[in-house]
Parts: sequence; C-alpha cells; structure tokens
Amino acid sequence: MVQKARIKLASTDLKKLDAVCNEIKDIAEKTGVKVSGPVFLPTKKLKVVTRKSPCGEGSETFDKWIMKIHKRLFYITADERFVRRLMRVRIPDDVYVEVRIS
Repeated sequence: MVQKARIKLASTDLKKLDAVCNEIKDIAEKTGVKVSGPVFLPTKKLKVVTRKSPCGEGSETFDKWIMKIHKRLFYITADERFVRRLMRVRIPDDVYVEVRIS
C-alpha cells in the first residue's frame, strides 16, 4: 500500500544533517519510490548578547553568541519496503527527525 510520508530534519551540525539527507535519498533511489527534496527551509538563528564584565564596571564590551538550526524537508510516496529501510538508518543524537505518514 503506497502512502505519502513527510520527513522533517533539523540539526545544528550541517555535516551530519547532510549525511542523513544523502542516506534518505539513496534509500529512495534503491527502492524506486518517488521523492521530492531535500527542500531547504530557512535557517533559524538564535542570538544571545551578554556583557563581558559581570559587575558592570569598566568598558562596555559584549560577547555575541549565535546558534544556527538548519532544517530540511522530504516528501516521499512511501511503501512498506522504504519505511523498513528508513527505520534502520543510524541517526546521530543531534539530528532531530519527524516523520508523518498519511
């Protein structure tokens, strides 16, 4: 039975995210399912500005910290064979995956 799957990936490490995306694309090619993606979603930038001096005395200098969250999206017409192979993929701890099958 063919179903539509939506796979959403998010990570702060771009290399690990791209590696997981390439594995999903390879599995889709091997099983012969129709895939569209990866769709590059906007990168979320979390910014934190802190004062260097804890007491407030001295020069007004600041540290700026930025964390980028990269996101990718796949739309796949998934069959049972594809889903079984997808569940076997080793995903690093800092890559978050959301799979919706409809």
